[in-house]
Amino acid sequence: MTDLSPAAETLSDITTELFAVNGALLRAGDALSARFGLTSARWQVLGLLAEGPQSAAHLARERGLRRQAVQQTVVKLVEEGLVSTSPNPADRRAPLVSLTAKGTDALARIEPAERLWMEHLAGGLDPDDLKATLRLLRGLRAVLAEGLPPAAVGGADAADVRDPA
Repeated sequence: MTDLSPAAETLSDITTELFAVNGALLRAGDALSARFGLTSARWQVLGLLAEGPQSAAHLARERGLRRQAVQQTVVKLVEEGLVSTSPNPADRRAPLVSLTAKGTDALARIEPAERLWMEHLAGGLDPDDLKATLRLLRGLRAVLAEGLPPAAVGGADAADVRDPA
């Protein structure tokens, strides 16, 4: 990209790194969770459900995933007996997903390995840098929740976007 402000150029580099880190986290999470008969996706859903019953749509929003992908994961978890569904009083079309005793046990079994993994990852990192990174990512997530500017998606202000070529 050309003609970016220094902050935007740095954010572009951060975005590239985030995509790479996300992929690496998923691969490592798959390797760690495989010993427990899970995948990263299944593990993430189980972890979110530890907070209480939620709809697939809510789970998807929490992880920034497509609802259909989460729904497919939920179907597999139901088949494995790790979660169950029940009617949602707030939305008849979106059942609530809950951990079963087997799902709670799966989370309890993976927790010590997760703790060791997190301690390993955090071991060489500065705690203040980690806190600053968390603040940055939460702020970026909030800005992203506002959506793209109209010019970026060809909206009303699209004429203001110049082709650099």
